[in-house]
Amino acid sequence: MMKIPFRIYIHKEGWKLLSSVALGLITINFLLFFLAGGITFSISLVISSVLFLFFTNFFRSPRRFYQQSHPGDIVSPADGKVVVVEPVYENLLLKEKRLQVSIFMSVTDVHANWYPLAGKVIHYSHRNGNYHAAWLPKASSENERSSVIIRAAYNQQTVLVRQIAGALARRIVTYAHTGKRCKLNEHLGFIKFGSRVDLFFPLDSVDMFVEQGARVKGNKTVIARFKDKERNETV
Repeated sequence: MMKIPFRIYIHKEGWKLLSSVALGLITINFLLFFLAGGITFSISLVISSVLFLFFTNFFRSPRRFYQQSHPGDIVSPADGKVVVVEPVYENLLLKEKRLQVSIFMSVTDVHANWYPLAGKVIHYSHRNGNYHAAWLPKASSENERSSVIIRAAYNQQTVLVRQIAGALARRIVTYAHTGKRCKLNEHLGFIKFGSRVDLFFPLDSVDMFVEQGARVKGNKTVIARFKDKERNETV
């Protein structure tokens, strides 16, 4: 028996769309086979295959399990490139200065999002907005976005996680709700066709493990760790 070296898992958010795309492409190629045949059908078959693989790539969902080495670890919520690491004034929800870390997801990155830490969701909101290019600073406050504030189980500090739509991404899916107890290795949501995820940490509360320009993997790369302080075990 031939051993398959890897498996491709498809995120549940892609099942309906991929089924529709597959049905449409099969129908088109079936008609071309009988009506045109020859080179036209062959070209259509190649284009259809590339197009279907292109869509499938968006919705792949690798199975990852992070074994926490320190209870204060904060893991990347998304695959992508770190485009911002800087203190900012978060004026939409927290109304205070925070350390912002932004991860940009390109069209080739995995688009599933994970919870970056264990704790309790104390706020969830979704706001419609514009569709600026996701790497622009104004995208964080002006684009369509979902915001989740998590109170860490480790030390009761709060972390804001914000999913942001971009120029192509027009659908944000978020599984969080206020009162939910979240954990690592659990999906936070999905941004269809990529975009960006922002995190806002309390100032001077974490040691950063990544710099601007670094490549990170969701539910795998430790991007920061809470500094050791007296802990409150109650969430």
